Amino acid sequence: MAGVEASVRDRINGDRDCAEQALLQMDLRRKVDLLINEWKAAGGGGVLPDVRNPVRLRLIKTVGSSGRASVSR
Repeated sequence: MAGVEASVRDRINGDRDCAEQALLQMDLRRKVDLLINEWKAAGGGGVLPDVRNPVRLRLIKTVGSSGRASVSR
């Protein structure tokens, strides 16, 4: 989707027609919205990652009931 957005910006900056790319971009956004709604309907309730502000994954050690350390991501 980022590539389509860049294409639209390039065409606008070059004062060229971007209707086809803009329609493709809107279609991709609809598909993403549909996927998010399906995810939520299936019980997804966590926070989705934001690609504009990437979060680094790190290992978190927790102590289980058996006393052994387990690693969760």
